Amino acid sequence: MATRIRLQRHGRKNYAFYSIVAANAQAPRDGRFIEKIGTYNPNTNPATIDLNFERALHWVLVGAQPTDTVRNILSSEGVYLKKHLLGGVKKGAFDEATAEAKFSAWKAEKDAKAQKVADKKAADKKADLKARLEAEKKVNESIAAKIAEKKAAALAAQAEAEAPAEEAATEAEAPAEA
Repeated sequence: MATRIRLQRHGRKNYAFYSIVAANAQAPRDGRFIEKIGTYNPNTNPATIDLNFERALHWVLVGAQPTDTVRNILSSEGVYLKKHLLGGVKKGAFDEATAEAKFSAWKAEKDAKAQKVADKKAADKKADLKARLEAEKKVNESIAAKIAEKKAAALAAQAEAEAPAEEAATEAEAPAEA
């Protein structure tokens, strides 16, 4: 029986997420499967992968053929590196402790890169927020300046309108006294 490791689609229209399953090669995409070994959600940024590493490694070691997408997922999670290192142990190139140390170093480097990207993304978001706040402050200052100009013009117009009225009242009082 030929075994494949493939994706099984779930979710609603235009918002799919997938289960990573080991299935018979003749089984339909969303049909029967032997074992569910993880999930893959491409809708998040970055894509969320939840994988049972040991079971995925087991299926790869017993000869299950992954689809292209699943191969990329397994490779990014380190399943193929672990398989390669275990092959080196089997051939006697190095011992199991060395293989585990190499895998741990690779995993730590990968996690550090992911954390660096996340930190940069957070810093960029914070800088963008600060720039938008500064731009909004400038817009608010310009609006406040325009409002102040309009109020000053309205006060000046009101003062001009009151000044002739006061002059007329003063002139009217002056001839009455004479």
